Amino acid sequence: MRGTEAAAGVEVDDAGSPAAIRLVLVDDHRMFRTGVRAELDEVAGAAVEVVGEADDAPRAVAVILATRPQVVLLDVHLPGGGGLEVLKQCVARAPEVRFLALSVSDAAEDVIGVIRAGARGYVTKSITGAELVDAVRRVADGDAVFSPRLAGFVLDAFSGSVAPVDEELDRLTAREREVLRLIARGYAYKEIARELVISVKTVESHVSSVLRKLQLSNRHELSRWATARRLV
Repeated sequence: MRGTEAAAGVEVDDAGSPAAIRLVLVDDHRMFRTGVRAELDEVAGAAVEVVGEADDAPRAVAVILATRPQVVLLDVHLPGGGGLEVLKQCVARAPEVRFLALSVSDAAEDVIGVIRAGARGYVTKSITGAELVDAVRRVADGDAVFSPRLAGFVLDAFSGSVAPVDEELDRLTAREREVLRLIARGYAYKEIARELVISVKTVESHVSSVLRKLQLSNRHELSRWATARRLV
């Protein structure tokens, strides 16, 4: 059973110790969720309690509204509408829940989109276990948390200096944009598959789709296209 320490606003258990941070983990890759759980257990121990998981947007909404956690670790790119749909469905209905985006994407439009939708922070999946636990604690305490290079995107967004919408980029799905950025960074198909936890065949399918939508001929043209738009 948990109570509330009125003077400091800190949730405590019956013994007077800080209660565990209740957390929901949302990501469409089961192996990644398992890894995050293991990191949280190793670094935070009983200080963080995972009370639910989900692998797509509709399930995430249902789990969040049912469990009312303090923090949601939210992947940006999910089946069923993505992290933006989860935020759209939950922020008004569960205003006490705080969202921390955790994504492989470090694209400005992804960062700005989820922050404008109500997330309290955004960190990339290159984060260490200790850094993740610290970010969860800070978001639970009401702070805003960002991976260092992403903070500038947010400052730009709210100072009105964000670039206009790129109609060509908007033709691509979130997953296609992830593949495009990794191609532009020189990743081989096998490396992209490993990074995104998908098959090489799926990577090839995404690349073909991107080439078709952008009317480009090969991965070298893709790299130049992405570099020109500073997506690398």
